[in-house]
Amino acid sequence: MKSSLGLFTAAAAVASSSLLATDASAAVIAFTQKFVWEAYVNAQGNSVYLEDFNDIADGFYASPFSSSVGPVNWNALATGGLYVQGGQFSTNVATALTFNFGPDVRGVGGNLYGTDISFNVVPSIVTISLADGTSYIGFVDSSANYTGFYSTGAAITSLTISATPSSGSAAVFPTADNLQFAVIPTPGARALLGLAGLAGARRRR
Repeated sequence: MKSSLGLFTAAAAVASSSLLATDASAAVIAFTQKFVWEAYVNAQGNSVYLEDFNDIADGFYASPFSSSVGPVNWNALATGGLYVQGGQFSTNVATALTFNFGPDVRGVGGNLYGTDISFNVVPSIVTISLADGTSYIGFVDSSANYTGFYSTGAAITSLTISATPSSGSAAVFPTADNLQFAVIPTPGARALLGLAGLAGARRRR
């Protein structure tokens, strides 16, 4: 079972509030609806890969934990280790959870929220930060809430989640599910996709 040590304080979220708006120079766009993120990244010609964590057995894992989905290699880090239950990827201690990933990930999104020691969702102020300083802060009270990002410039290489209770002082563990990665296909893959599109267009005539 997860430990309740290392509770994040509300001050951490307040200190990050200056990063709420997306940095225009970073060319990163934030999304709060899954279908809008998916429509946007598909329109940019990306392939999307889903990490639902369902293949990871329940229990404690030392940090870092590494895995992959499609061409994306990822690892997760947290002070005090990591904990997985029922396809939910979380921390063993109520501290920040960081995912590093690559190569060439232009978009990332998923269900990012806070849970208690038993993996019940806790209404929380969730802060999500990228390596370039882009950050989003929002109120999350459901595991269905979605937050996503897309970079029109450099690749996105990491995502860090922290959570504080919206009321009270109970320990909250940042938790992720259904993490999606948007990757621009290689030139060869793009050529195959183009041929498939032409074939489809011919069938419609």
